[in-house]
Amino acid sequence: MSLILSDLGWSPFFAAQHAANPACVPFRIIAVHRDRLIGAGTEGETPLLSPGRPTGDYAVGDWVLADDQCRVQHLLERRSLLKRRAPGTGAEAQLIAANVDVLFIVSSCNADFNLARLERYLALAHQAGCYPVVVLTKADTCDDPKAFAKQAEALAPFLTVLAINALDASDVQGLLSWCPAGQTAALVGSSGVGKTTLANTMTGLNQATAGIREDDARGRHTTTGRALHPMRNGGWLVDTPGMRALRLLDAQDGVDEVFSDILDLANACRFSDCQHQSEPGCAVQNAIAEGTLDPDRLARWQKLRREDQRNSETVAESRARDKAFGKMVRSVMQDKTSRKRL
Repeated sequence: MSLILSDLGWSPFFAAQHAANPACVPFRIIAVHRDRLIGAGTEGETPLLSPGRPTGDYAVGDWVLADDQCRVQHLLERRSLLKRRAPGTGAEAQLIAANVDVLFIVSSCNADFNLARLERYLALAHQAGCYPVVVLTKADTCDDPKAFAKQAEALAPFLTVLAINALDASDVQGLLSWCPAGQTAALVGSSGVGKTTLANTMTGLNQATAGIREDDARGRHTTTGRALHPMRNGGWLVDTPGMRALRLLDAQDGVDEVFSDILDLANACRFSDCQHQSEPGCAVQNAIAEGTLDPDRLARWQKLRREDQRNSETVAESRARDKAFGKMVRSVMQDKTSRKRL
């Protein structure tokens, strides 16, 4: 397939950076492996080497400049970056995808539907700089898909929510219109919501799919790595493995964007440091009392802010906090022991 750079998502934003190193050749990263990168350019796919830099520093969707030996010399500034705190106990960031224009947040019209999870993905989209579109699959197996769509639409003004049958080409065609030729979309969501089925319909690929458990509609991972695929309409799609846990990282602005209604109320509180619990003159609690704000939504906002603050700590900060907590516990225990002796 013969391509020009604009087909791959090249724009004046990247061209201006290329102008500083015109001898290098641009490539878009379409796959990241432990020992090499796979780039796409005007001549097709090419394995790329990254001397002196780990491949984990690159994300699918990145633009790089390589020399005539296919060695990456420059990583171009990104227009958007999807990332999370890596699984485990470390404080490292895990890159999900770069230079994504539209984030398709996939849930389904069954027991997997979860408002808190949707809010978490919306915060990810806003923090990254992507346009979010909520996609509710398995609408054909549900008696009332509009009820699910209505709940999702209530999460934010003007939020685009589409309830579809992922196997129906006409349904998926409406989805493709949100990511036209030369633009890039990413699919995110938990396992079992039909992301692989949806990706197959959008791209024409035939990746294997797996069933879900009947009790909770949860599925198994069928996509095991991130890769950039051309879609039927000329756009590009990053299919990602299902995420059992999306730990937000440096996402306070994204969280606040999703819960902007609560922030607007908080600005009207009597005290600037109001914790929105039992303080007098709390506009947030007044809204709850009047029935215009769901107390569960307030709890989800507070939880996400606390979680993002913890996840955004560096390793040193995390250890210092744990050390201080341990010191406080030991001090309390020693105090109790001293009182018993008295």
